[in-house]
Amino acid sequence: MTDTRRLADIHLDPESLSAQSADAEHERRVAIFDLLEHNRFDVVDGPDGPYRLHLSVVDQKLVFHVKLLDGADVRMFVLSLSPFRRVVKDYFLICESYYDAIRTATPSQIEAIDMGRRGLHNEGSELLEQRLAGKVGLDFDTARRLFTLICALHVRT
Repeated sequence: MTDTRRLADIHLDPESLSAQSADAEHERRVAIFDLLEHNRFDVVDGPDGPYRLHLSVVDQKLVFHVKLLDGADVRMFVLSLSPFRRVVKDYFLICESYYDAIRTATPSQIEAIDMGRRGLHNEGSELLEQRLAGKVGLDFDTARRLFTLICALHVRT
């Protein structure tokens, strides 16, 4: 990871955040921490970073507003939420099952639910990579953590 091809700051629009359980809120905080610790994010044909990312939902669209650390605008990417709806809805459902299972289920039941949860998370991450192709270069771990943050936004249908 080079210092210029990375996110150094992330802001989630408070108006776009959905109400979340304590478990989901913890997952969001961990995703931000991990993302800032290690990521690859490079705006195609844009200036070198590091970058500041503001994520929001406006008119049912996902908005990636990328700036330099000094506040200079780099790019704004607007993605339709439609392709994400099914995977996010399924991800929320399986996460609820997972958090419930942690408290009451056997280890093998928890493992089975967690495998499904990770599979859906990977599916959402791959979709995000596809939707940002040609706009932003990022690695799979960065896409996974960004997908977690997208789930924190109002994307429930």
